[in-house]
Amino acid sequence: MARFKLRNALFILPNAFTVSSIFCGMYAILHGLTGNTPESLYESAIAVFFAGFFDTFDGRVARITRTQSEFGVQLDSLADVISFGAAPALLVYKWALLPLGPIGFLGAFFYAACGAIRLARFNVLAARDKGTGEYFTGLPIPLAASVLIASLVAHLKLFDGLAVKHPTWILTLMIIMGLLMVSTIPYWTFKNSKPNRQTAILAFALILGAWWFRLHYPISLGLVCLLGIYILAGLARFLAIRLYWRPKER
Repeated sequence: MARFKLRNALFILPNAFTVSSIFCGMYAILHGLTGNTPESLYESAIAVFFAGFFDTFDGRVARITRTQSEFGVQLDSLADVISFGAAPALLVYKWALLPLGPIGFLGAFFYAACGAIRLARFNVLAARDKGTGEYFTGLPIPLAASVLIASLVAHLKLFDGLAVKHPTWILTLMIIMGLLMVSTIPYWTFKNSKPNRQTAILAFALILGAWWFRLHYPISLGLVCLLGIYILAGLARFLAIRLYWRPKER
């Protein structure tokens, strides 16, 4: 009888988190498309946020247990295509882009395709042992999905599930998210950041600001604003390097 090896069993743990992310993504797709109420869209959006929770911790669990593997990298990317590519694209299409007809569908397809391209590029770079380091190359797909899903939830909360009056704005947002994902704009990973007094003060300020914001507005709207600041800051840094520092160095 083969002896049970705890080391081999530990490899299952991070992959279980990844598979849980796939489950949340599939639930979001099926529940969002079969439901006909704003509540079904809201519940599907929450499922995508849960997928983000599992996606955040699968890599950390793998590093803590020292069970990183090429299989885990590939599985994580495939899960992200479902949970943060197809699921947000279909939910946003049903929420806002359906009145646009084929143009709305093409917008949803464009976002999902850009997400798949971004993940494929990430896998190629990881195979070359370049890793992510201090910066991501392009906007990570979980963050792009968070912008879309948080916008969906904020609209449902602010307007009590009413239809979007200007779906072209949502279409534009989806296209921008797709372009940012396949771009070469570097975005901070915060992997090498260490706790200090400044980060503690910033964390406390964010918690206090979130608590105040929650008393007056939906927390999802605050998440949209926070992600918007992160995206614009990365874009501003990229443009400053391209337009100011690099010509000056030459």
